Amino acid sequence: MKVSARRKARELALQGVYSWQMSHNDIQQVELALATSNDMQKVDMAYFQALLRGVAHNASKLDATIKPYLGRLPEELDAIEKAILRIATLELTERIDVPYRVIINEAIELAKAFGAEESHKFINGALDKAVRTLRKDERD
Repeated sequence: MKVSARRKARELALQGVYSWQMSHNDIQQVELALATSNDMQKVDMAYFQALLRGVAHNASKLDATIKPYLGRLPEELDAIEKAILRIATLELTERIDVPYRVIINEAIELAKAFGAEESHKFINGALDKAVRTLRKDERD
């Protein structure tokens, strides 16, 4: 199966957000490290940069936005889960051009590929609750 440029962008953004969360390095350093150590030919670079930079610059806001839908404290989240939820929340709030079903599906796929065994179920549940508010008009 051919992987889309957006999927690759999300995968690299996830790696970058995870790295940034763990290392607290400057986001430009994280971005540069990813760009130099990966084949960026088939990556939607603009989307990758928007996700990575958007999460880094709005992490607190994104955390506050998703918090009511988690069913647990954000501090209790696994670092991968937190990164996936931050990316998906950014997409849900900032990328209205992307259907919410695509965003949720992509987040689930990231969780299946990179998260713990049951992470995808938690991610799905939290985002499904969130879209009822964040994308209310789209759901109607």
